[in-house]
Amino acid sequence: MAEWAPKRFWKQAEADPVPGGFAVRLDGRPVKTPAKAALVVPTRALADAIAAEWDAQEERIDPAAMPFTRSANAAIDKVTPQFDDVAQMLADYADADLLCYRAEGPETLIRRQAEGWDPLLDWSARALAAPLVPVAGVMHAPQPGDSLRALGNRVFALTPFELTAFHDLVTISGSLVIGLAVVDCHRPVAELWEASRIDEAWQEELWGSDEEAAERTESRRKAFFHAARLLDLLAG
Repeated sequence: MAEWAPKRFWKQAEADPVPGGFAVRLDGRPVKTPAKAALVVPTRALADAIAAEWDAQEERIDPAAMPFTRSANAAIDKVTPQFDDVAQMLADYADADLLCYRAEGPETLIRRQAEGWDPLLDWSARALAAPLVPVAGVMHAPQPGDSLRALGNRVFALTPFELTAFHDLVTISGSLVIGLAVVDCHRPVAELWEASRIDEAWQEELWGSDEEAAERTESRRKAFFHAARLLDLLAG
């Protein structure tokens, strides 16, 4: 039996300015989140993208084809009421950032990590006033307290919608610095994605990649790029 899905009941979806931002309306009726809150987003660009997702639905609604709607729902229903907890969880990544944990061998991998990650750590030290210290191996090494505070302040300065996108960038990449590099448009998103996969790509070269692993990687890549696009829409 096919899984039940709600049918399309509207003719037109459109963005509409309201106090606090922009709503999305279906034939004049406002869209609500799963928690029944008003779906109001900060920019018209994001509201237009959400309206386009609703307009693209055919006879039955497919939530999987509505990533910006899902992100807005998450920002309103989940991140906003738990902002401090989410921000702190992400800020904690700075003390165990992917970029700081280096291979002890072979030399080729050591060189790839240095070429891909050292410039990002240099940028963190220079632009974010947050130098982090790379170490060989996987044992945890505490990072400088001033750097952790500086990076944490950057995270807590994000809006709930920005934090929603940032959450995916950091948890997918394993790096707070890579996430902030996307936020600050420091380097192209494709380059930052590849930087996050240096270890994974090395393993694939050694052992190959099966179909299931390739599908997981592609799913993560799409989510990473979606989060970056969400930040673009939030910038207007």
